[in-house]
Amino acid sequence: MCGRYAASRRPEDLAGVFEIERWEPEETLEPDYNVAPTKEVYAVLDRPLKDADDKRPVRQLRKLKWGLVPSWSKTPEGGARMINARAETVHEKPSYRRAFTTRRCVLPADGYYEWVTGVQERDLEVEGKKKRPRKQPYFVLPADGSVFAMAGLYEFWRDRTLPDDHPQAWWATCSVITTEAETSPLAVAPAEGPHALADIHPRMPLMLTPDRWDAWLDPARTDADDLRSLLAPPPPGLMRAYPVSTAVSNVRNNGPELLKELEGPEEGTLF
Repeated sequence: MCGRYAASRRPEDLAGVFEIERWEPEETLEPDYNVAPTKEVYAVLDRPLKDADDKRPVRQLRKLKWGLVPSWSKTPEGGARMINARAETVHEKPSYRRAFTTRRCVLPADGYYEWVTGVQERDLEVEGKKKRPRKQPYFVLPADGSVFAMAGLYEFWRDRTLPDDHPQAWWATCSVITTEAETSPLAVAPAEGPHALADIHPRMPLMLTPDRWDAWLDPARTDADDLRSLLAPPPPGLMRAYPVSTAVSNVRNNGPELLKELEGPEEGTLF
């Protein structure tokens, strides 16, 4: 899954990486080292500009809220639970299938956090123990330091309780597509702990390599079977993972220190 990630790159840097044609300076977000559901995040998408005579798709950097709200929802309350869409079923689930064929985006990140799901924890859950063990968080990122481009979907939702000219009349929301975690060895693994992403968690965000960005963002591609071919996992051996402080587990903590690599798992945590 993807429940937390880091995104510190400036719009100017993302514009060069993704060949952005349009972004609004007033929508600039501060670097966020602990992005949590319902926060505003950057998304790269191809879409005609509003009220423009030229209807060609324009590559834009837009600000969206993480937690997808389908256009047909009566209320936005379920958005916080719809932060992830499974690659295996995204084409058929009512909440995602329309966005999958018409509204796809790339969510740029430095990397994502994942808390290890270990054997001890699973055993305690099976036994019905109330006290859950303290889980060690890991930061997962491209080994070469490039942008971690997550496949995403976006939607627009109209709040019918507000007038058309109200600034919050329209919600723009998004979801991260996830896939099975890699079982192949990490490009760089911690000396102590997991050696593959699947050792940390059974799911991971679907990373899109640059050769797939144009096809994924192209709004002219609407055939579900054709699009499903783009959901193949990236080549193995591109990622690294390392343990970070359990401070990231508190959403109120935010700063570059959260990305600091620890020499090993913190005392008292799994792994």
